[in-house]
Amino acid sequence: MAAKHFTEEELNNLDKQAIITLALSMQDQIQQLTDSINRLTEQVATLNQYRFGRRTERSYIIPDGQMNLFDFFNEAEAVHQENPDPGEPPVQEVVIHRRKKAKGKRDTDLEGLPVEVIHHELSETQLRRIFGDKWKCLPDEVYKRLRYEPARYIVQEHHIKVYAGTDNQTIVHADRPKELLRNSIVTPSLEAGIMNAKYVNAVPLYRQEQEFKRNGISISRQVMANWTIQCSDRYLSLMYDWLHEKIYSYHVLQADETPVVVTHDGRHAGAKSYMWVYRTGKMYTEKPIILYEYQKERKADHPREFLKAFNGVLVTDGYQVYHQLANERHDLHISGCWSHARRRFSEAVKAAGDQKAKTSVASVALEKIAEIYLADNALADMTPEQRLKSRQLTVKPLVEAFFAWLKELYPQIPAKTKTGSGFSYCLNQERYLKYFLQDGEVPIDNNAAEQTIRPFCIGKKNWVMIDTIDGAKASAVIYSLAETAKANHLNPFRYFEFLLTRIPEHMDDTNLSFLEDLAPWSEALPAECRKQLD
Repeated sequence: MAAKHFTEEELNNLDKQAIITLALSMQDQIQQLTDSINRLTEQVATLNQYRFGRRTERSYIIPDGQMNLFDFFNEAEAVHQENPDPGEPPVQEVVIHRRKKAKGKRDTDLEGLPVEVIHHELSETQLRRIFGDKWKCLPDEVYKRLRYEPARYIVQEHHIKVYAGTDNQTIVHADRPKELLRNSIVTPSLEAGIMNAKYVNAVPLYRQEQEFKRNGISISRQVMANWTIQCSDRYLSLMYDWLHEKIYSYHVLQADETPVVVTHDGRHAGAKSYMWVYRTGKMYTEKPIILYEYQKERKADHPREFLKAFNGVLVTDGYQVYHQLANERHDLHISGCWSHARRRFSEAVKAAGDQKAKTSVASVALEKIAEIYLADNALADMTPEQRLKSRQLTVKPLVEAFFAWLKELYPQIPAKTKTGSGFSYCLNQERYLKYFLQDGEVPIDNNAAEQTIRPFCIGKKNWVMIDTIDGAKASAVIYSLAETAKANHLNPFRYFEFLLTRIPEHMDDTNLSFLEDLAPWSEALPAECRKQLD
């Protein structure tokens, strides 16, 4: 309903009580409009930040990464105090430190590569012209350069000997190696190259098709897709399922998910599917496992099935599905992510701008969370038992002070702002955000899972969508093995080639014990698989 407009004569005829009522009403309307303007301004600034600004959440509020421990035990009154003028900063002499180049680094970098020795000599005529009839050779001056050769393609032509008895009744063929796909030109090295290009280097199949053509080879993207799906389903899925069983033996897992479009999944165009990722906890640096899983929806049924045999702690963001699982089971616990708790405050600070951000409530929240991180990061090299004790002594007081500060200030914060959203998120997630204080093996955030799913997101920007459900499932298997290989310091291409060579040899085995020797951490892996690329 439109507000009533009073004429000057009508205002003169109003009594005192009516004027007071009108003034209070107008005051409320002005406050509502001011709040709306502030909220819209923040939304515009946030959208501009998403589109044009820096993406890092690193706080620029804290000088040199240092903070006063005692400042974080100040309560809400600290927010209302005006910051005193710090005056001119002291002039400091800048000392430039030049890093010395490590001796022998080039030889280390080139170690293990084939060497082609190229000799440079003077002819005997040239030497006689310079030295006469007498000279001697000193040790060679040696330097190294790295030559690059584009990909080479070699046709392997297999000749199978055929033998027959003199009576021509018995015919015997020589043994032939196991083939990946019968009557196909694909080899383990070729398929490993296709997988490595797409799932490690994010090169879509259509670009690989173009590169093949530039080298005089005709392999269509449809053929490559069929090869990849079949090799994943027949061979690599055996290792995936084996790793799935192994992941249950860990005490802490981390999980995340991201949307993806699958073109032909029986639903309307553009319907969202999801790629879920589960990985062993960040604290487990030996034998890490990373597994992707494709699902058409984001329902609780999927993690419920995937984690049905897992007992322990699951580190996640604030997605309610995970909390639902924990409420259903007494042997599954959820730990929250402090990076997500920090994110909304970071967005508020970025939207506010440098000057306004320095005195904002969001900046204080960021400082308090940064102090919690600083205290917990100092415990990184401890054993889980030592870390648990130290967390109780040094980290827990900071966490408790943070939540006390939130609860005291919460009624004063507009709910629909980014800062208000940050307050609501933290208070709603308090139980889960505090869980890491109870277990020395639980990380403070879920960043490891987010970093793990990033290669899929980068690839998704290049190939945009997945064509079929079979392709999505194959992608989950191959991404799992690629990321697990990288986490175990393996060369993904060599590891794919090794698996696609060895697994077909065991397809008639009655058990899967051979997979122990093919695991990403197996000492039986060939040396070329272990050559690190970083």
